[in-house]
Amino acid sequence: MGETFTTEIQARYRDINLAGHVDNVEAVRVLDEARYEFLRFAHLPGLPDGATGLLHGVDAGVSELVASQNIEYHAEMRFVPYQPFVAALWVSRIGRSSFTVSAELRVEAGGGPAAVWECVNVLWDHHAQSAWTISDSVRADLGRYLGEPVSFRR
Repeated sequence: MGETFTTEIQARYRDINLAGHVDNVEAVRVLDEARYEFLRFAHLPGLPDGATGLLHGVDAGVSELVASQNIEYHAEMRFVPYQPFVAALWVSRIGRSSFTVSAELRVEAGGGPAAVWECVNVLWDHHAQSAWTISDSVRADLGRYLGEPVSFRR
């Protein structure tokens, strides 16, 4: 398995429902925030000076669009003040113009995954109004984080 990106996302009071646990939709928001950090802002090892995020090498005007998401909840996610969620992310598939990010979300470091998730991302060229073919350099960057897909119980 390639490298894994791990980040902490701070829980917010608005993430919880009246029962005190994190709403299922907010778990997806936390994972999507971690995904965006991984792809656009993370200081990943081996990147050129000044570059951030796994997609630092895409052409100007290219962004990632979410094509699909799958999530499976494994444990209740109770809100704990000042305790961030821990998300581990990696790439589990690289296609011609799309790739899949897989993730595990934990309520605390060292705990088991409360949720597992996969998100298919399409690289979209806004100037051409079509899918952007993944370049060799971007493919190599994605490949550094290539690992197995998450295991769903289905």
